[in-house]
Amino acid sequence: MSSLSSMKDNQVFLAFSTYAIIVILKMMLMSFWTSYFRLTRKAFANLEDTKLVSPTEDKKLVIVNPDVERVRRCHQNDLENVIPFVLVGLLYTLTGPELSTALLHFRVFVGSRIFHTIAYVGCLPQPSRGLCFMVGVLVTFSMAWTVLSTAL
Repeated sequence: MSSLSSMKDNQVFLAFSTYAIIVILKMMLMSFWTSYFRLTRKAFANLEDTKLVSPTEDKKLVIVNPDVERVRRCHQNDLENVIPFVLVGLLYTLTGPELSTALLHFRVFVGSRIFHTIAYVGCLPQPSRGLCFMVGVLVTFSMAWTVLSTAL
């Protein structure tokens, strides 16, 4: 098992850090993408936000737009999957896995989240989005199983 003081020399931890940052940044960018869709579709969640496109508060702009909701749900799905991946992945790096196995876990998860976003926002037919989601969840469960197996 690796110690925290040796993390900077730990290739698995460095790889994990790289892939975790990629999915965290992707997840954070979804907020800006949602804002972009709200502005371009003139579909706001709050009355005070309508002043961004109209000098007076306009209740007609506080609407539910399908495009905005699609991006928002994709962002919500990222929150539900990326955070567990980061927490479990951090613990997984402490179990001392082989670099090749760890890289496979990290790369497959990141790929699944990127393809999930493409499938969700691009309105690709099912089961594309469902498969991407499931692959990411299975990767996280695989790492969690390794952590539990090592701990027990």
